[in-house]
Amino acid sequence: MASTTDPATGDLPEDLEGAILDLKRERNAIILAHYYQDDDLQDVADVVGDSLALAQAAQRADCDVIAFCGVHFMAETAKILNPDKPVVVPDMEAGCSLADGCPAEEFQAFVDQYPGAKVLTYINASAEVKAMSDLICTSSNAVKMVEALKGEKIVFAPDRHLARWVMQETGRDDLAVWQGACLVHELFSAKGLARLRVQHPEAEVLAHPECDQAVLDQADFIASTTGIIRRAVETPDRPSIIATEDGVFHSILQQVPGKVLHQAPGMDESCSCNQCPFMRLNTMEKLYTALRDLRPQVEVKEDIRVKALVPIERMLALSARTRKRS
Repeated sequence: MASTTDPATGDLPEDLEGAILDLKRERNAIILAHYYQDDDLQDVADVVGDSLALAQAAQRADCDVIAFCGVHFMAETAKILNPDKPVVVPDMEAGCSLADGCPAEEFQAFVDQYPGAKVLTYINASAEVKAMSDLICTSSNAVKMVEALKGEKIVFAPDRHLARWVMQETGRDDLAVWQGACLVHELFSAKGLARLRVQHPEAEVLAHPECDQAVLDQADFIASTTGIIRRAVETPDRPSIIATEDGVFHSILQQVPGKVLHQAPGMDESCSCNQCPFMRLNTMEKLYTALRDLRPQVEVKEDIRVKALVPIERMLALSARTRKRS
């Protein structure tokens, strides 16, 4: 197989996709990819999904190696669920503003202000913060996880916008909320969205609950990444304005190729600010070398892993129970 040399990744085959698939078979690996990854990474993955779906896939993984195309906290979750399997990532620098903005020591001091409260942590958090938690949630199941803690005082972290939306949906106004935000979803422009709605009055606005309230106020439908994709697919003849990372376009257009999609504008319309800079650090070249070299690997200290496993497994069990009832 012919190859080329790249200074960042070394010797690379010309047929990169074929080489990745060959390595996947040789390693008995599974490739997991988030919807916010580049199209080619989504196409080569065994499972493409949101944080909940990828955690569920990691829990079920029957393989020797997990290659995780997402951000660091997602790969940590896979490692927590699979301590004996190597979990490799294309780029160890693929982090998350929510996780980075909630340091464990500072969060512990915050929790200590609310004695007796249950800690409900959004999955976009470090393993150390998960280890301090009673229950984990994703944007797909956050409302249900709050309802599962009915009657309890709740500390919610780290996304303030998701917390606000969850309180509106559940009728609770007493959550103690860590004041974090997603650098992508917070940058959608309410004024720009209003202008776009005027230009496309027939379009339905689909928004992620991590967005600012002024954006959500203009939305026709608010849901997780998976919910947004599902809604867009269910309305193939109606244009959609999408207020989340535009990696979701690929999945939507695979299912409804003729669908008209518009990206909600960011505050700075001269840049691609609505693409997650961390997610987009992952590339096919880096995935190839991660599978080839089995590095970089994500590690979680065993004492942290054991503590973090409890609230993650509780979330997965509650999610499975809810799915069976529905």
